[in-house]
Amino acid sequence: MPFGENHQHVTVNLIDFEHPARNDYVVSQQVTYAAGVEKRFDLVLYINGMPVVVGECKTATRPSVSWVDAADDVYNDYEKSVPAFFVPNVFSFGTEGKEYRFGSIRMPLDLWAPWRDEDLPVNHGLGEVEVAVRSMLKPETVLDILENFTLFATDKKRRKIKMICRFQQYHAVNQIVDRVIEGRIKKGLIWHFQGSGKSLLMVFAALKLRKQERLKAPTVIIVVDRIDLDTQITATFSATDVPNVEPVDSRSKLKELLAADVRKVLITTIHKFGEADDELNARENIVMMVDEAHRTQEGDLGRKMRGALPNAFLFGLTGTPINKRDRNTFWAFGAEEDEAGYMSRYSFTDSIRDKATLELHFEPRLVELRIDKAAIDEAFKNITGDLSEADMANLSQRAAKMSVLVKAPERIKQIAADIVKHFTEKVEPNGFKAQLVTYDQESCLLYKAALDTLLPEEASAVVISVPQSEADPRYAAVRRDKDEEERLLDRFRDPYDPLKFIIVTARLLTGFDAPILQAQYLDKPLKEHTLLQAICRTNRPYPGKSHGLIVDYLGVFDDVAKALEFDEKSVQKVISNIGELKDQFPEFMQKCLVFFPGVDRTLLGYEGLIAAQECLPSNEVRDAFAAAFSALAQCFEAISPDPFLQPYDADYRWLAQVYESVKPPSGNGKLLWHRLGAKTVELIHENVHVEAVHDDLETLILNPSLLEDVILRNDPKKRKEIEILIVERLRRHQGNPKFIALGQRLEELKERFEKGLLQSIDFLKGLLDLAKDLAGAERNSEDQVDSDRGVMALTDLFNEVKSDKVPVIVERIVADIDDIVRQVRFVGWQATHAGEREVKKALRSTLMKYKLHHDNDLFDRAYGYIRQYYAM
Repeated sequence: MPFGENHQHVTVNLIDFEHPARNDYVVSQQVTYAAGVEKRFDLVLYINGMPVVVGECKTATRPSVSWVDAADDVYNDYEKSVPAFFVPNVFSFGTEGKEYRFGSIRMPLDLWAPWRDEDLPVNHGLGEVEVAVRSMLKPETVLDILENFTLFATDKKRRKIKMICRFQQYHAVNQIVDRVIEGRIKKGLIWHFQGSGKSLLMVFAALKLRKQERLKAPTVIIVVDRIDLDTQITATFSATDVPNVEPVDSRSKLKELLAADVRKVLITTIHKFGEADDELNARENIVMMVDEAHRTQEGDLGRKMRGALPNAFLFGLTGTPINKRDRNTFWAFGAEEDEAGYMSRYSFTDSIRDKATLELHFEPRLVELRIDKAAIDEAFKNITGDLSEADMANLSQRAAKMSVLVKAPERIKQIAADIVKHFTEKVEPNGFKAQLVTYDQESCLLYKAALDTLLPEEASAVVISVPQSEADPRYAAVRRDKDEEERLLDRFRDPYDPLKFIIVTARLLTGFDAPILQAQYLDKPLKEHTLLQAICRTNRPYPGKSHGLIVDYLGVFDDVAKALEFDEKSVQKVISNIGELKDQFPEFMQKCLVFFPGVDRTLLGYEGLIAAQECLPSNEVRDAFAAAFSALAQCFEAISPDPFLQPYDADYRWLAQVYESVKPPSGNGKLLWHRLGAKTVELIHENVHVEAVHDDLETLILNPSLLEDVILRNDPKKRKEIEILIVERLRRHQGNPKFIALGQRLEELKERFEKGLLQSIDFLKGLLDLAKDLAGAERNSEDQVDSDRGVMALTDLFNEVKSDKVPVIVERIVADIDDIVRQVRFVGWQATHAGEREVKKALRSTLMKYKLHHDNDLFDRAYGYIRQYYAM
């Protein structure tokens, strides 16, 4: 800047990272900022006058208020209303005094994460918040995150996405850096469970190591053991724009770069060290990070790698636990100074607790088509261990028998039919996709042919490695280069692309990251590390996804403890049987029904709702019911559809309608009072809705004699009816700030009445005043006018397609679309990828219910009307 003598341009450091004490740190409360619109932030942390952290704090006035409500204010209000204030933002946090979560700008709320201190036990409540605040919000940590743990990744649509570290990545990276700088301990083993962010951990570590002047321009080498992992790691480094990254694709290039003493980030596979018979570089500031360290490090390749770089630091990373009997891996990477052999450990239970990964369920299918158990055990031997040529020939003969059994045409035909039925009923309605893992490459082709008879050809694709020497013409159609395969996988990740299944046998079982993948259909014998890595393809968080699902056609999980044979007992809890959820369902149902003793659940309409609501007299009781129903709903969504649920359908539908009727209309309590799952909504929509009472709100407000009669009678039943009507009308305008304020006013009015601060007559007058304001707001709301036009346009559209062959109940389908779009949309949804995705998913789900989802022209026209008329 021109601040030097005679306006000479000199360097101005806005922040002094080398001497943190020279910076000015200020914490301010109730900061008001106006830029067209005025917003007030609860807490702002400034460094040298720049607002780097925004904190939103909620008072836990009722159990349903949580950090989500605080984070939602930041994400859906502040960042959109006053984006200029967030230009220098490092991260924001939200808390209600019980939990603490943080996220970077425009990070979806379901990705906001906790912050923990590895040196302290996990606390709950205010203790958890205090640990997070003391550890994360101290100046040195905020500066460290800003300088070393902030990335701007470029997605496939060329958009920049800001990414910051999770706490386990932060701690592990600093342990690596500290160990290298100190120089005393030359290795370390890092076990972070599959899906918890090892690739980004290596990116952060490489960046921070390269910035350390004391290390004098170190070379960082990322070593993987599979081509697909190489592709994934390289893509991660490329997407995050890390400077001086050099993929090493040949043995000669590796030797050349190391001999030339190149100071960059090199990414290579362990196999490139195969010809390194002697030392390639003896420098001490070479740092190696070896991914999936348990697999190839004990053999010749591992020894050659160490001989080539004798003084390098070696850090092994793995997503699966190491058995105590597997001493070689601990010898290769575990330092004696590290307790239990690990330098850093982030287990399955840790990742589930922090929502870094999702729970895994498995479902056994088609027992009558399973293969003989002894044959499976033989196949296990065939895919593990070092065998002599004689043993290999012997086992090949046995495996051939297994192959014949597994690939029997009738078996594949039946399993393919079952997969399609299962997918269309359980997976596709929620907007998720699937992976089919088959016995071998030929099985991939056989399953593809079987699926093509049941689904459109574009619904599935085979991903295997086909060598150029393969002469069999059947494989020509599935031979792809790297770019073609990446484009295919991008299509799979796209929720709107018709590609639903990828069919694999060895590829994409490690390193493949597609959060939209929920179900894995398993028809291959896998075991231990290979099995654990494969099934964890389904555990990535994704909007609306509560768990990963493994559908087992071989009986691999008949004995979970044996299939996942690790010393760590917790690993055997990685996956639970859907049957266990069925066992729990009656208990969850009873915990909900116990709130309504003596209530006639066959009573429909407002009579039934009023009777149910009288059993939920206060916020505390309503929130307790919501917690019980949340557990029930999650269990229902995982099991449905299944004949097991049939005896419970009526009660579940009734409970869901009660839940909807007492949900806070302001939207508060988002963690507890969540939006119902797709299958629950479908169940409700398949039956008669609780319609609005026929007394028109306008008539009630504008007719003085009727109004007087209502007040004079002070009928509790009529009072409750008006309250339910107001809630119903408010819910039509979800997301509209004007109506959110009216919803908050209703909740405050109810709370004062429940606490005895209002007489019943005053409560009724307050309700009627609120109803009057609500009607006025609706009259002035363009949203209502536009959505009425939308209903008319959609009605005309579906009347066009209605025929004897397509007997659509037009009013029902239009009402369903209108209702579900109102639920999922938000202010400015058309301008965001997430908004368009949610609305399209809702529309497709509704069309699927009426068997109209194959008509792409109908979908496009309906979505066009929604975009036009359902803006907010």
